[in-house]
Amino acid sequence: MWSATEPTSSVFYVGNGEVNASSNNYIAYCFANAENLCRVGSYTGNGSTDGPMIYTGHRPALLLIKRTDATNNWHLVDSERDTFNVVDATLYPNLSNSEATTTTADFLSNGFKIRASGNFANASGGTYIYLAIAEQPFKYANAR
Repeated sequence: MWSATEPTSSVFYVGNGEVNASSNNYIAYCFANAENLCRVGSYTGNGSTDGPMIYTGHRPALLLIKRTDATNNWHLVDSERDTFNVVDATLYPNLSNSEATTTTADFLSNGFKIRASGNFANASGGTYIYLAIAEQPFKYANAR
């Protein structure tokens, strides 16, 4: 679905078909790492409730996770609805569901640690992308 043309710092290219069909409208949300503010990246699941620790350089206020190598929903947790660990008040941005309770992660002063073993966040060998937006810059962050 992506074009063979390399993206630049301000432009990306799409191919034909699913993301470039005639008469359809599309929205692209593009994020970049900003030290102490926002971190985007990926990780590989280990299938354990003692999941991987992902360093972001800040304590997350909002965490959005999506599995990329298999079908699964977007998973969103935040520090406003869960003021202590384990973070489990979950929203699904791609669904019309209401809030659910799904053990997901611990928010740490310098990142997050996955506490789930399910397909949505930590299947063994699964590939996940994430967006973590800071609660406080790491310089001023405290552990929970």
